[in-house]
Amino acid sequence: MNNLQLVWKNITQQLGSTLLSILLTAFGVAILCVIYITGDTFEKQLTSNTKNIDLVVGAKGSPLQLILSSLYHVDNPTGNIALAQARQLGENPFIEMAVPISLGDNFKGHRVIGTEPSYLELYGLSIESGELWKTSFEAVIGSEVARKRGLGIGDEFFTVHGLSEDGHVHDDHQFKIVGILEKSGSIVDNLILCNLESVWDVHGLHHGDHDHDHDHSHDHDHEHGEQHVHEHSHEDGHQHDHDHDHHAHEHKHDAEVPNPEELVSEKPNDLFVKSIGADMLEDRGEEVTALLIKYSSPAALGVIPRLVNESTDMQAASPAIESTRLFSLLGVGLDSLAILAYIIMLIAGLSVFISLYNALKDRKYDLAIMRSMGASQTKLFGLVLVEGLVITLIGGIVGLLLGHGALYLIGQQTTESADFIEAFNIHGQELFLVLAACLLGILAAIIPAIKAYKTSISTILADR
Repeated sequence: MNNLQLVWKNITQQLGSTLLSILLTAFGVAILCVIYITGDTFEKQLTSNTKNIDLVVGAKGSPLQLILSSLYHVDNPTGNIALAQARQLGENPFIEMAVPISLGDNFKGHRVIGTEPSYLELYGLSIESGELWKTSFEAVIGSEVARKRGLGIGDEFFTVHGLSEDGHVHDDHQFKIVGILEKSGSIVDNLILCNLESVWDVHGLHHGDHDHDHDHSHDHDHEHGEQHVHEHSHEDGHQHDHDHDHHAHEHKHDAEVPNPEELVSEKPNDLFVKSIGADMLEDRGEEVTALLIKYSSPAALGVIPRLVNESTDMQAASPAIESTRLFSLLGVGLDSLAILAYIIMLIAGLSVFISLYNALKDRKYDLAIMRSMGASQTKLFGLVLVEGLVITLIGGIVGLLLGHGALYLIGQQTTESADFIEAFNIHGQELFLVLAACLLGILAAIIPAIKAYKTSISTILADR
């Protein structure tokens, strides 16, 4: 009988205490596995979903709610803002890119986002198959939407009102899939993108002077309308530029970024009126949910948020600040669970120690016989250490299986837009968890192993 067979026989002789040690080790490893993988994945999602977005502008309310609804799509929006104000804010020379988005519907849990083609540029997205939408009710879906729902180019679907799957079905407006995005590892993989007009039309909202036929003439009229607005804004900016040369508001790509000290020195309200125009303050018109902003200069950090928060009925929320706050709040709970897991692991180690120590009392005669048949003290010492190692190794492997099973269940319970946990991916940290469990088993077995090493053949056989 080799050493492993001897170890296995010894383990099975104390089956009750061995199972308890295995289960305690498994629970500790499972909790740590869930914590590490969830925390690591969540932190990566925070980074990937906000890497190119410096500011989110939306309706007044909770800044964290605005970030969660507009970037992570796991909360309800704070309200709507006027598209006219959003577009004029986007013309600020401190802003390189301003992308409006409209929320309101979903398809089987996947949120429908009304936006513009610049949304893809902001997130660094590319289309894997098909093409970008050209007219209303054409949609581009994320890779996970296509995979989970079995959708492809040319498929059609109806959206559901609201952000839950059991809302009113808009069965009078059918969307057609014209493109599928490449996998990006961000929240966009679980989203459905279309133009802004689609979201407005689904909810019966009038926009502009064009009708709702959505043919090529509709697109032409819409483009012409946008061009007219741009020209009108440019003419207003030119007149303002004539009166105030040092406050030029030409297009942000053609003008130098102004000195932030000059901007901040003015009253915020006056600055906003100069930038947007008093007539635009009264024009609510078309509305969107939020505006995603990318700065053109680091100096914008001290200008744009103050400009929005103090001079408009909108609010500006920083993804970096709110994401850090969110992760710190979650970190408190994760740290508490980690402490609990470490305590369970220590209890598992204590259980292994007690199990092996008590087992030696029952096996001391067997050890004496092994010594009399030529087994060395070192061999007995090693057998007990291996026994502790095997118990915690089994517990560690079982713990990983339990941890991934828990991650899968968590992923099944979350909404589709928040589906970011890949339950069956193996992470490098898991190897360290198993190694830590094995080390704990060896440490717990050291004292019983020393006792086995010091076994006295003559004394034990004489007592027998």
